[in-house]
Amino acid sequence: MLRLLDLIFQLYILAVVIRAVISWFSIDLNNPFIKFLHDITEPILSKIRNIVPLVGGMDLSPLVLIIVLSILRRIIIY
Repeated sequence: MLRLLDLIFQLYILAVVIRAVISWFSIDLNNPFIKFLHDITEPILSKIRNIVPLVGGMDLSPLVLIIVLSILRRIIIY
């Protein structure tokens, strides 16, 4: 059970990283993969954006989410 939970944490963190990298490029938002990444990450990222302001015009919500998920993963799994 813990291995499955660990895998879920890892895949979600990977999805956030990919989404952050993709945001630097002009990508077709109608692409099913891009839409999927947006759909699974946006609900949490939007809540973080309401709390964490832009810093120098940069959205730090993906970084904050990755840090929080990594801490939670460490607490729950190890």
